[in-house]
Amino acid sequence: RVIELIRERGFAAVQGNTDADIVDGRLFDRNDEIRYAREMIGEDGIDWLASLPFDIRITPPGGTSPDEDLLIVHANPHNLFQAIDPSYSNREVKTILQGVEAQAIAFGHIHICYIRQVDNYLLVDVSAVGNPKDGDLRCKYGVLTWIETTRRWDAELRMLPYPLEATEAQMSASNLPGWKKALKKLKRATYKI
Repeated sequence: RVIELIRERGFAAVQGNTDADIVDGRLFDRNDEIRYAREMIGEDGIDWLASLPFDIRITPPGGTSPDEDLLIVHANPHNLFQAIDPSYSNREVKTILQGVEAQAIAFGHIHICYIRQVDNYLLVDVSAVGNPKDGDLRCKYGVLTWIETTRRWDAELRMLPYPLEATEAQMSASNLPGWKKALKKLKRATYKI
């Protein structure tokens, strides 16, 4: 249904690591969740996931590309798997971002929302709507706005209550393999055990 909603409303999306795993299908025999996802979305859904771009670049009105662009990626501007962890030093972050031209970078992957400035880069982890991992179960998402007067991107994080009871009911009614374990992980809202 998520794919249907995104397509119906014409929302832009980038491919994430789980999307790539579903498309690849090599984990099909070893991962019940991948098998379940492939069955639920069918060939059309798999083809759509395969068609998603790696990144989306937005040049603001009157902006100079690439210096004032917003770059949207899944994990980082080079691959789908290496996180830009909020605990990384500025030097570690600059190593990951080497060669990237953009003023702001919106990403996700680790489900820990944060905003951070490193040199000229405004970094915004916008991804914790459905599976937050920062110890706070609220849904979180980021909003980036181009401010013409300063010629800079501005970012804010917004938070909403998580619909835990409705999510649990949907998971229980589904055929999702291991849904009880997944629910337990969701309620923990952290990678820590």
